[in-house]
Amino acid sequence: MRVRFAPSPTGVLHIGGARTALYNWLLARGSGGEFVLRIEDTDRERSTPENLELILDALRWLELDWDEGPVSQWERRERHGEAVRQLLESGHAYEDEGAVRFRVPDEGEITFQDAVLGEITNPYSAIKDFVIQRSDGSPLYNLAVAVDDRDMGITHVVRGQDHVSNTPRQLMLLRALGADPPVYAHIPLLHGPDGKKLSKRHGAASVQAVRDEGYLPEAVRNYIALLGWGYDESTTFFTTEELIERFDLARVSRNPAVFDEQKLRWMNGRYLRELSPEDLGARLEALTGREVPPEAVEISQEKMQTLADFWPLSGFLVERQDFDEQAWAKVMRDGAPERLRAAREALEGAEPFDVEHVEQALRGVVERFDAKPRDVFQPVRVAIAGTTVSPGIFESVVALGREETLSRIDSALQKASGA
Repeated sequence: MRVRFAPSPTGVLHIGGARTALYNWLLARGSGGEFVLRIEDTDRERSTPENLELILDALRWLELDWDEGPVSQWERRERHGEAVRQLLESGHAYEDEGAVRFRVPDEGEITFQDAVLGEITNPYSAIKDFVIQRSDGSPLYNLAVAVDDRDMGITHVVRGQDHVSNTPRQLMLLRALGADPPVYAHIPLLHGPDGKKLSKRHGAASVQAVRDEGYLPEAVRNYIALLGWGYDESTTFFTTEELIERFDLARVSRNPAVFDEQKLRWMNGRYLRELSPEDLGARLEALTGREVPPEAVEISQEKMQTLADFWPLSGFLVERQDFDEQAWAKVMRDGAPERLRAAREALEGAEPFDVEHVEQALRGVVERFDAKPRDVFQPVRVAIAGTTVSPGIFESVVALGREETLSRIDSALQKASGA
């Protein structure tokens, strides 16, 4: 089996394109076949080196390696020209004001068996003679694709359902060139939860966006594999090895699939919690560009769904944060500074400085003031974190350490006194 992923380098790789790449990659890896990366770069204005690098960057992050390529379609234009001349000589094409058109039969129909959609038939009368080469000698899409698939020995063309209308033309071209056509499989388009075509308004619609928002590549592979395919009615989580072993076109749905970022977040959270603390720490450091203490990783892991959740939750454990004025105004009133001062004294005397004794110290302040726990814990949280959000307060205080905790409480007390 030889499959290909053939994106146009016109910007970031969208989730739909990533799923197409994944399906092709899984078929190649599961069959011992080859995965070819072809760049359809005949649009020279938009096909820039920077846009190409965006495609390659996305595939590398998804860990979808290719066996051949990237092959430039533009650099194969001589082969396209040879095919045009062959079609002209055989009478399958003709000149029309400088451009070359393919001659579609007047009567009959063209039928092919789609591996996902089933049998598809188009009457020739619905397909007009179409241009295969512009007057400037440049090939058009359908010709270039047909010639490249033939020359590269592509056995299976797996692509989005939006390409199904191109298939009759490519089939006619391949047959006219004396080539055996590949198996075609058109996979359903992606919609958002509202039933409309997936776009930025639905959330992270590109690979770069999901990476920057802290998703894990193994979770993204698992999730997008399920957008139109399923092994059975109950299995949701697959290792990449299991996907390679189990994926096949027979189980790909004909219906549009729904990309729901909330489901992706849920799945990613499961993957994230299964990482070793060392692995998670390394990934957090790669995303934040900062050294992350192991203690911060340990107490944050259960509360995170993406890597990007770490900084709003626990960034204060990496570096001191400014006080959030809205959180300050909400918490630091009605005697809060007095309770915070008492909490400081209790924490200064906690020995040893571990979760058990820190909890004892702070709960002692709660009892002394006959207060609700939050009336003591929240001022401490705002003092050390700058806001009302953090991992567990006792664990956060211990992770920060006695010296830094007391220093931050002192800064809060100084602010509260108006100094």
